[in-house]
Formats: sequence, structure tokens, C-alpha cells
Amino acid sequence: MKPIKRFLAAALALVMGLSALAGCGGGSSSSSSAASSSGASSSASSSTSEVEAMDLTGVTDPYLATSGLAGDTIVARVGETDITAAELLYWINYGIELTLSQYNGYMTELPWDTDLGDGMTLSDQMKKSALEAAALYALLPTLAQKEGLSVTQETLDQLESQRAQAVETLGNEELAERSFWYQMLTWDLLSQMSTCADLHLQLQNLYFGEGSEGYPTDAEVLAYAQDELGVYRAKHILLATKNVETGEALDEEAAAQKKATAEDLLAQLRAAEDPVALFDELMNEYSEDPGLASYPDGYTAYKGQMVPEFEEAALALKDGEISDVVYSESTGYHIILRLPLDPADYRNQLVAQLMQGKTDAWLEEYGLETMDAYDQLDPAAFREKVVSMKAAVQQEVNAVLEAKEQESSDSSSAASSQEG
Repeated sequence: MKPIKRFLAAALALVMGLSALAGCGGGSSSSSSAASSSGASSSASSSTSEVEAMDLTGVTDPYLATSGLAGDTIVARVGETDITAAELLYWINYGIELTLSQYNGYMTELPWDTDLGDGMTLSDQMKKSALEAAALYALLPTLAQKEGLSVTQETLDQLESQRAQAVETLGNEELAERSFWYQMLTWDLLSQMSTCADLHLQLQNLYFGEGSEGYPTDAEVLAYAQDELGVYRAKHILLATKNVETGEALDEEAAAQKKATAEDLLAQLRAAEDPVALFDELMNEYSEDPGLASYPDGYTAYKGQMVPEFEEAALALKDGEISDVVYSESTGYHIILRLPLDPADYRNQLVAQLMQGKTDAWLEEYGLETMDAYDQLDPAAFREKVVSMKAAVQQEVNAVLEAKEQESSDSSSAASSQEG
């Protein structure tokens, strides 16, 4: 699986960013909350503040303004269902934002021409991944109807509340609509995506939710976590053979004393009636692990993450077992206690993987074809225009919120003067 091929996997149960964004800069807490729901966020204001803002005069279609294709242009078809430019461009933008977020600000633009193999560039792969996501969402109403499912009233009520809140906060329908452009959405597309997300979650619960035939057992979840994800938990007592602060190796005599201490602690554990309880006492008293204060309940690690000697010894243990003294040249002498995993921590990941299998099967069953318009889309050029448009939307929203904050402040000052 290529790094971004399945960027949609984490977003299938809900449309990330539709209604849970960071609050806008400026304004009261209630104003910030409402603007957050509408789509523009101050978290990106720093990244858009140095960009020349697009002139939004006369702009009514954010997709045409950023890609050259009207939002209702048919770019692909899954089965007999059309996929529009608006739907595809939302997911391209989502994929770009998600990928950049993984670099925590160290990368602001993507290396679009990077060859990912088989002659496919990063740009090609981003479009392909977005197309798969758009195709799934286009299919969801049909799939849900076959199972007798419909959008919940709760979702419909939340949508209406969200729109009303945006209009109230920003003062008019036009600016409320533009605020959704910040995430490459219109009100209609937001409604469509939210209702499809609702249907997807219902389908997932139908196939793999608690009480269903496909609900993963604890044993299946643990096998998945351990064998496929390579996860294990352990805590240890470390007698370091290097200075914890400087990393300098101890002399032979000091290192030998550490080994002797480790062997004595192990002997106490082997003789104890409750070695697990004693382990914690000895760990808190003797361990020189600098991470102990941050991880008093042990470490959750993936294969390849810890030093080889530690990992090999930990994986050889059963839950609740304690290792012999394990030596690592890079750290020192360890005594390791293997800890059990909690299936609840990994069940959602397994369900997402099982649902991904359903998604792949659906796309293969219905078939996916692209139109000439799909080939015209250039993610890099689109991204450049999106950043410019976002800067303009951010300015408009912030101006309204700052004006409202100033009005509120003036009203408070006037009231205080009258009271005085």
C-alpha cells in the first residue's frame, strides 16, 4: 500500500473537517464556534496570510475559480452514478491537507513530480486516491438503499443547525456560503458529504458493528494487532550502563555492579508470591529509564521501534511473564514484563480495514471510468489557486468577526459608562 493510496481510510466514517475545525481568529467564543462550523479556521491563517488573496468579486463557483472546471462538470462515473468535479476536488484538497498535516509544518507544498513507481507520480496518485473516495461516496446512497437504510434525522437536524449558526455568525447567506469554500465545499456538497458519511457509518455498523455477524472477536482483534500491526506492550526495569545525561559508557566496575543489581532484582521477582506487584515496586525504586515518569504504565511499541535485544525478549514472553536479565549494549541491563493489549484499542482499526475490503469490492463490482475532464485536472495548479482563495475567504470571515467583536466591546464600554 503506497503512503497516500488509502488516505480516505481514516475519513470513511465521517467527513473530516466538515464541522469540527478550529475556531476562527477574532470574535467571541460563540462567534468562533459558529464560524468553525462554517468551515474557515484560523489555524491556517498563518499559512495564507503571506499569500496574495484571490479577488472573489463575481466568483460564484469555487471549483471553476480554482480548477477551471465548473463544479457540476462530470469527471467520472461509478456504475451508473456520475462523479462531479466538485466531489473530486473536495477529496483532492482533503488529500493534500491530510498529507501536509503529517509533516507538522515542515513541508508546505508537495513534491508533485515524485515518481512513486510504475510511472505514477505523486500528482497522479493524489487524483487516483481522491477518485476512489469520491466514487465510494457517490455509491453510498445506492448501497444504503439496498440495505433499507436512510439518513438519520439527527444528521439532518445537525446540518440545519450548522447552516443557521453560520448565517447568524457571519450576517448573511452569501458569506456563510463562501465560508464553506475554505474546505472546498459548498452548502449543497457539505450536505451531500455529511449524509453520505452518516450512511457509511450505518453500513459499517450493519456489517461489523457489535451484534453483527462480522463483529470482530477479542481474539481476532488481538491477532490483528499483534500479527498485522506488530503491536506489543511492556514495561521494564533498566539498569543503565551509560550515563543517562551524557551517553558516556560507564567503566567496567560500574557496569558490573549494574549487572549484579539486575540479577539481584530478578532473583527477588522469581521468589515473590506476586511478582507483577513487586515488579512495579522495584521498577519505581531502581529503574533508570528516563522515560519512566512519562510512561509509568509501560510502553506500547511497534516491531522495529525498540532496540533489537529488548524487542526480541519482549516478544518471546507471554502476557504477565517476566524475562531474564537482557543486555543491550546501547542501553544496559533490562528486566522486562510483558503486558496485555486491550482489544478495545484496536477494534476500530480492524473494522476500518474490514470495511476497506468492502469498499474495494464495491468499486470493482460497479466499475469506475473517467472522462476527459478528469485528465485536465492538475493538482499542483489547483492547490495554488485554493491557497489564494482560502486567503480571501479568511480575510472576509475575520473582518466580520473582528467587527462584531469591536461592536460588542463598544457596547460593553457604553454600558459601563452609563452605570458609572
